[in-house]
Amino acid sequence: MRRRPGVDLAYRILVGVVGTVVLAAGILAIPYPGPGWLILFAGLALLGTEFTWARRVLHWTRARYDAWTGWVRRQPAVVRLGVIVLTGAVVLVTLWLVNALGFVAGWVGLRWDWVRSPLA
Repeated sequence: MRRRPGVDLAYRILVGVVGTVVLAAGILAIPYPGPGWLILFAGLALLGTEFTWARRVLHWTRARYDAWTGWVRRQPAVVRLGVIVLTGAVVLVTLWLVNALGFVAGWVGLRWDWVRSPLA
């Protein structure tokens, strides 16, 4: 097989950029309903095709994720409910901070000041 250093470097850069974008999207999506962790693992797996550090981080993160979900499953219902409530609170606060709640309130004609983000 003939080596093409320029093409190899361009491919590595492309994988790095796309993998980083997918990884960042996964990190942002973790607290929200949907496949946040799956997106994060996909980003690390993509990066792992070209970067050894990403393969190590993928295996380490997957092990921590499995340990966390195992721990949550072993907990009583009140603890699991607490995790769900805390996750919901994180989602609501972040939606409020990015003014998503104020945006939707405007659609339905609500003019409540507290719905608007302090950052907007």
